[in-house]
Amino acid sequence: MSRTRWTILVAIVAFVAAFAGVLAGRAIGGGHNAGHGSELHALLHDRMQLTTEQMRRLDALEAAYATRRAALQARMRADNARLAQAIAAEQDDGPRVAAAVDASHRTMGDLQKATLAHVFAMRRLLRPDQTPAFDRAVARALTHPAQ
Repeated sequence: MSRTRWTILVAIVAFVAAFAGVLAGRAIGGGHNAGHGSELHALLHDRMQLTTEQMRRLDALEAAYATRRAALQARMRADNARLAQAIAAEQDDGPRVAAAVDASHRTMGDLQKATLAHVFAMRRLLRPDQTPAFDRAVARALTHPAQ
């Protein structure tokens, strides 16, 4: 396969991996700093009447999640760069490519787990009368992302 085709393949693989990670973060999390349009963000900050204490705790959770998410996204970019290097070096689906793909998948999984942990932490801030609306918003985010 020509060098140009490999370059295009590397670009496509890197884009798909990065896109999957972004979708995972946006579909579920939508934290204060990165999801101003997300349904969960709008629900918690605009439509749900949270107490001052709930808002304080929510802001702290969102700040911690934003830091964790940024670190995982940086790791994903590094994984994609290693994948690109492995594809360029092997020019086939060899052991370096497989290891780089596995590393990228682990990072995407870590991002999804961090996002879910964030969602559950936000849910724990809510009173029992507030959780049904939150649960519906989470279900919609998971089944109808990017709407």
